[in-house]
Amino acid sequence: MTYLKIIQYVYLAFGLIFLYKAYEEYSSERNPYMFLAIGIVAIAMFFFRRHFHNKQINRKNK
Repeated sequence: MTYLKIIQYVYLAFGLIFLYKAYEEYSSERNPYMFLAIGIVAIAMFFFRRHFHNKQINRKNK
């Protein structure tokens, strides 16, 4: 179970890294859209996984 808890924070870390990379690309006047899209999807996966992890924990407690 701790594996799933750790993986959701890995998604958050990768999302922040990709958003930072998109900012760097934007600052150097290059195309940042791919990095931006991957960063947003990774952060959305963090919230998606956290929601379902909490849902599973609540189901076990009932």
